[in-house]
Amino acid sequence: MPTLRRDPVTGRWVINPDGKQNQLPSLIQMEELIQKGICPFCEGNEKYTPPEIFAKRVPGAEKDSPGWQVRVVPNISPALKVELELGRRAERMYDLMNAVGAHEVIIETPRHIANLADLEVLQIKKVIETYKQRISDLKNDLRLRSIFIFKNYGKRAGSSPIRHTHSQLIAVSVTPKNLKEELKGAKEYYDYKERCVFCDMIKQELSTKKRIISSNFDFLAIAPFASRFTHEVWILPRKHNADFENLSNDECQNLAILLKEVLLRLKILLKDPPYNYILHSAPNRTKRRGRSWNTLSQDYHWHIEIMPRYTRIDGFEWGTGLYINATTPEEAAASLRSVKL
Repeated sequence: MPTLRRDPVTGRWVINPDGKQNQLPSLIQMEELIQKGICPFCEGNEKYTPPEIFAKRVPGAEKDSPGWQVRVVPNISPALKVELELGRRAERMYDLMNAVGAHEVIIETPRHIANLADLEVLQIKKVIETYKQRISDLKNDLRLRSIFIFKNYGKRAGSSPIRHTHSQLIAVSVTPKNLKEELKGAKEYYDYKERCVFCDMIKQELSTKKRIISSNFDFLAIAPFASRFTHEVWILPRKHNADFENLSNDECQNLAILLKEVLLRLKILLKDPPYNYILHSAPNRTKRRGRSWNTLSQDYHWHIEIMPRYTRIDGFEWGTGLYINATTPEEAAASLRSVKL
């Protein structure tokens, strides 16, 4: 069965696949479909994917059939399995557990469109509403601690060969190291200043305006002060909110508007670059965490990080975690603002 193994030096958890399960036939079958010109994510091709977990459908449309607007299916080669028990255990000095979790694919439109930037705002809003629904549903499973939604667009960003816009969801029973560091940093700032660091960031960016790319009533898009990647963009809600799934209907609409605008600006300026984005939202609160997350609703602030991948990360950056960015965030923000839509 797949396992999670903990690095005893850094505390980083690593997912190891199921050594007994051969996933190659499923992957080969998917490659063969693509070579035949069949997209398994297009409407009418529902039989080529696993049975759906959730879908937004037109009234009267049946499950796993045409008539859907956004569709969620299990990943054909999942990194985690929801039916396992946690099974925490030791192997002498090492810690490991079963890789309990969910690995889902969110198919963002029934039409064969590659880039989310090219969807209508209303369709992107439906995608955002689907994100909300899946996070809310999975948080009911108290074994699951962290839920991430992410997108890989383009080969260099790790996208699959299927050129049909989709994102993925992974829910895990641990708090990954990067998120843990972010939560710790936000709490330390709050303990010292009794303010949310992200809220203070928003206030400063609004006052200086040097790194703002665009904004609307509910959201702000900025080039972060310590950008790791050239033309990196963060989207943050103006109103303090730790949990993405708490978005209102109007906020879903305004997020869809700003997300489309930012992705279009990147597409035009950087000539349709590969990119990753990931949604950072507060982890599931469970009793086993005791007092460590008591202030999480006050000190954390959900956000989306968008990272163009037209430059490579080299050995120095992988080995040290210290990034070299060839473009200042001020220059990146100015160039993105100047794009004519």
